[in-house]
Amino acid sequence: MIWLLVIVVVVLLAVVGVLAYRQQRSAKLREGFGPEYDRVVEERGDQREAENELLQRRERRRRFEIRPLGATARDRYAERWRATQSQFVDQPASSLNDADALLTEVMRERGYPVEDFETQAADVSVDHPEVVEHYRKAHAIQSKRSASTEDLREAMLHYRALFAELLEPPTREEQTPQEVR
Repeated sequence: MIWLLVIVVVVLLAVVGVLAYRQQRSAKLREGFGPEYDRVVEERGDQREAENELLQRRERRRRFEIRPLGATARDRYAERWRATQSQFVDQPASSLNDADALLTEVMRERGYPVEDFETQAADVSVDHPEVVEHYRKAHAIQSKRSASTEDLREAMLHYRALFAELLEPPTREEQTPQEVR
């Protein structure tokens, strides 16, 4: 009888341990990915599936060598951004295409793979979860066939949010992503 009680207590402790581990893992992912966590959970419709995707993103990101931009490169890109923005008044659609291309170039130089938009957004979300939604919104507007000038202006502002963050020196998380087990 005592053995049965011991077994029940051990099983109960194991279940509590697993639940605590999952809760801690969820909290770390939520903290690390911010609004991106909620977006992925909503998109997937299943918290465990969403968390596995976020963990896979981190693992993929770990394989990249993300480099900071040197001061010269930051200045060069900042100047190109200013020129792209000033072009917006006369050629908004063309300017938006240039902004997107410039962002891709900065990502490539920093060490992010630039395969396709969804992969780029997922990769960037690991280091820049607070602004990746700006990137998605800008891309969605840019993909519209008949976006208004106001839509294009809004997209340019969204691109600028990510651009500004990518030009900054890397954060500690970018150098060594937090490990979540």
